[in-house]
Amino acid sequence: MEDMEKQVDSVVLELKEKLEGISDYIFEHPELGDEEYLSSQYLVNILLENGFKVQYPYLGVQTAFRAELGDDDGITIAFLAEYDALPYCGEEKKAAHTCGHNWIAGSTVGAALALSKIKEVFTGKVVVLGTPAEETIGRKIDLVNKGAFDDIDAVFQMHLCETTNLKAKALAMDSWGFEFKGKASHAAAYPHEGINALDAINLTFAGINALRQQLKPDVRIHGIITEGGEAPNIIPERCTCQFYVRSEKRSYLTQVSEKVKNCAKGAALMTGAKLDIKQFENSYDDLVLNSQLIELMHKNLKKAGFEYFSSEDELPGSTDIGNVSYKVPTMYGNVGIGDGKTKVHEVKFLEYANSAEAKTKMLMTIRAFAYSALELFNSSTLIKNVKEEFEKSRCQ
Repeated sequence: MEDMEKQVDSVVLELKEKLEGISDYIFEHPELGDEEYLSSQYLVNILLENGFKVQYPYLGVQTAFRAELGDDDGITIAFLAEYDALPYCGEEKKAAHTCGHNWIAGSTVGAALALSKIKEVFTGKVVVLGTPAEETIGRKIDLVNKGAFDDIDAVFQMHLCETTNLKAKALAMDSWGFEFKGKASHAAAYPHEGINALDAINLTFAGINALRQQLKPDVRIHGIITEGGEAPNIIPERCTCQFYVRSEKRSYLTQVSEKVKNCAKGAALMTGAKLDIKQFENSYDDLVLNSQLIELMHKNLKKAGFEYFSSEDELPGSTDIGNVSYKVPTMYGNVGIGDGKTKVHEVKFLEYANSAEAKTKMLMTIRAFAYSALELFNSSTLIKNVKEEFEKSRCQ
């Protein structure tokens, strides 16, 4: 392994400007989810130039792609690239990489490029999956459902954060939209002839607020009224609201979602309004990390130069890689930058997302990705242990 790692180091040093250029380009061309035409085409072109076979668009998702290089004689390892920006940046309200997806694209595509230059030392296949709209729709979920991960043996991705931490968490999440249809009437002269859709909305919120005390502490429910009526003197005929419902485990979230929907159904019954329930985004699963892959990556991040790893539990959000982790053994964690001076999704994070520090740690992460992939490619025992742990986790 030592000789192969030295080859990785040499290749990464040789490709340094190209790899940093990937982060630069994505950072300088921010695009919102499902609109990443420049970013996806740029990454596809780089992979084509380096001998990868590419499908683009992929599985009906216009800005998704699959690039692969290697053979079918060994295992298949995928690196998941993200390249969508967030839909805000200060007062100008324009797209920007305040979550550092430019860095994710650079590190994952970079690892694949590094491995492609030393293909003679391993048997197997390297795949880059371009996964759009992580911040909004969560296209990894669509790709999972369409079979994109059916032939993958392990996946790797890291994310920028405040600290370097391999104990990442993600909450399972459902998104529910409630539309109540009542009957309009004059609020002063004929209130008794109306059916108040806004009352149904308010009763839904009240029911959910009462429900909270009967739920486990990991549950998060947050909602907004998206349409609340036209004028105070008209009984609202149509009103809508949206809720995110989250929990640490998909199994419990499914129960909670039913309770939330029952609150809306009860409100409809009390007011006489008609209710329509829709799921307005994909359902996100919680994140199931593979300890074998985490230990492997921890060892190789240290080899690549990382020294400090936070042991504190993170405050999780939700991400579509959770759905991937239910399908295939997954290595996911965070790389810290900024020395705690800012957090992801803050405008100030832009100062760090493509900084010299970020690029240095991107190159270190690329090396660790490549070291880890090489161990998996060349150790049937290791990949066997990874898969056995994954199968056990699926049965729990």
